[in-house]
Amino acid sequence: MGEKSNAKESIVNTAARLFFSQGYHATGLNQIIKESHTPKGSLYHYFPHGKEELAHVCIRKTNEHILQKFEDTFAAHDNTADGIQQFVHDMAYETEASGFTGFLPFSFWAAVETSCISQSLRVACQGVFADWQKIIAKHLVVDGMSEARADETALLVVSLMEGALIISLTNQDKQPLLTAADYLAAVTKNAGETR
Repeated sequence: MGEKSNAKESIVNTAARLFFSQGYHATGLNQIIKESHTPKGSLYHYFPHGKEELAHVCIRKTNEHILQKFEDTFAAHDNTADGIQQFVHDMAYETEASGFTGFLPFSFWAAVETSCISQSLRVACQGVFADWQKIIAKHLVVDGMSEARADETALLVVSLMEGALIISLTNQDKQPLLTAADYLAAVTKNAGETR
């Protein structure tokens, strides 16, 4: 049983890394099988509907990981602004450590590419960003921000974070993420006072 679940986990981890580093279109099932060191039959056993089903699992798994990371980071800080700053700083250093090619949390590249492929993948990506906005907004409300303002601020956080990630990946430089982290901390600290 453990060996079978290890095969499934290896397939998912390999597919996620490849989808998010080289793109959905550029990643073939044969490459996933080869790099995951699993038999071809295992992939079709666990993912009988093929590549799109596997992409859904990767998106869901990535989202679960990031949501947990948000919760852990927020729990370790006195306020949401400091938590967001730490979260984005961590992303910057993890991105650099991966050589700007590793299994990154998520990016608009993945969302944009998959949204052109299928409606169900587009909806899954839409759900990821909605979940991130919701968790950030929830913590901003706990900090005393109104729900409407928290929703707007959370959307700004996700947008700036993802935009900075794209620039960091393109430039192979963590500085855009570090800059975004500092601005996001300031914006979220002051957002409740600006209206």
